[in-house]
Amino acid sequence: MARWMRILRQPACFLAVCRLLRLFQKNYKHTGQAQQDVTATYPSLHEDVVNALDNVPKPAPLFNHDGRKSEIIKSCNTNIMGRFACQNPKCSSPGWGSKKIAIQIRGFRNNTYDAVVFKQRCRTCQYLGTMHIDDNSYIERVAYRLKKWAGVPVETPEYNAVVGKPPHESSLCEGCKAKCCPMLR
Repeated sequence: MARWMRILRQPACFLAVCRLLRLFQKNYKHTGQAQQDVTATYPSLHEDVVNALDNVPKPAPLFNHDGRKSEIIKSCNTNIMGRFACQNPKCSSPGWGSKKIAIQIRGFRNNTYDAVVFKQRCRTCQYLGTMHIDDNSYIERVAYRLKKWAGVPVETPEYNAVVGKPPHESSLCEGCKAKCCPMLR
């Protein structure tokens, strides 16, 4: 311990540590909540996605469990539906539904893919919400994109705009912050 203290007392080392702390503080906004992952993946739905891939040449694509370390060769930003619950015990929000949850479907070499779903923040307190996706919309969107990439002719699904719902709030969408949301304004 004494050795590290001597090293830290050296001006160059001390300045480097100060720079790192400033960088950390600038890139991490403290909200009173522990830093959490703003995305989720659902490998448990892979089998359902494969079952929805009728007319796709075999072999079926595999779910890439380590997407961040792989080279992306294709990607598509779209959205799915689901619900969120605020994690802040002091917040009065009952939760919210969203038909515009950002999802980035990524294709990798060796016939693998993943689908990164971005969380949203609570309008009342800005805490990150606990996400409960609509499995059917996830399966439909991922299967549709994989079919398109495989060259299978598919009809573009008809999506009805919801009238009377509040507009998408980019400031609360982690997909917008990552520039992966199709609703980004």
